Amino acid sequence: MTPRDASEPNGSRWSDLDRPPLNVTALRRGLLRPEGLWSEVEVVQRTGSTNSDLVARAAKGEVTEGAVLIAEEQSAGRGRLDRQWTAPPRSGLFFSVLLTPGEVPVARWGWLPLLTGVAVATGLSRTAGVDTALKWPNDVLVTVGEEERKAGGILAEGAGDGGVVIGVGINVSLRDDELPVPTAGSLALAGAVGTDRDPLLRGVLRSLENWYGKWRAAEGDPGVCGLQEAYAAGCATLGRVVRAELPGNRSVVGEAVAVDGDGRLVLATEAGVQEPVGAGDIVHLRPA
Repeated sequence: MTPRDASEPNGSRWSDLDRPPLNVTALRRGLLRPEGLWSEVEVVQRTGSTNSDLVARAAKGEVTEGAVLIAEEQSAGRGRLDRQWTAPPRSGLFFSVLLTPGEVPVARWGWLPLLTGVAVATGLSRTAGVDTALKWPNDVLVTVGEEERKAGGILAEGAGDGGVVIGVGINVSLRDDELPVPTAGSLALAGAVGTDRDPLLRGVLRSLENWYGKWRAAEGDPGVCGLQEAYAAGCATLGRVVRAELPGNRSVVGEAVAVDGDGRLVLATEAGVQEPVGAGDIVHLRPA
């Protein structure tokens, strides 16, 4: 008989049969290739934040580009603006990757979270069979009933010398009574054809590898590699009237008309000017 693990709910890692653990052996077999991007895949049962852990390891030189760290549960997951990200064990995909795009000018690294958003949306659409959209800059939206709900988010942080750690959180099997806020959603609630996290994670990471390779080959030029066009095509923010909550307690209201070459959201304001927004919180005020 397998010993009971007191750290798991009810003392058993199999306590929720609808949420089996990830198969790290199968993930490594499917993702690690001699000429591929991914260099190692590790799954931990529980941690505070995969981003914090991977940033720390990168700073110590313990990992190389392509390291993937996945947690079955995060106790201190973070989103943009230091918001917390919480979910039941094994109910989603919570992972971070280390990228070192040395040949890409640092000025273009701001595209990495948007690139990841495109890759996540593309990978989930293919493997889960759900329609996804992106809220600028890096929220992943799904439709539950007739409502847009946030099912995922992305956070990028500098790591070590010339590295970037990108964290991704995706709600996969969360039920209505488990949602942290009413505006949250999950792939299951959006009618996903399957919630097996192994193929979902493989699909997302393969999509990320593909987009990152094209972006890097184009020296980070989002127009040349098609990233700018792909992001705009999948961005639910464009065409909407939004409010941008900016640093310094300033806000701007306008129609989101474009994502420029630097990845900034361009707002056409009532004053007749176009204002690019590079950082801030975006609130959708009206449908497109």
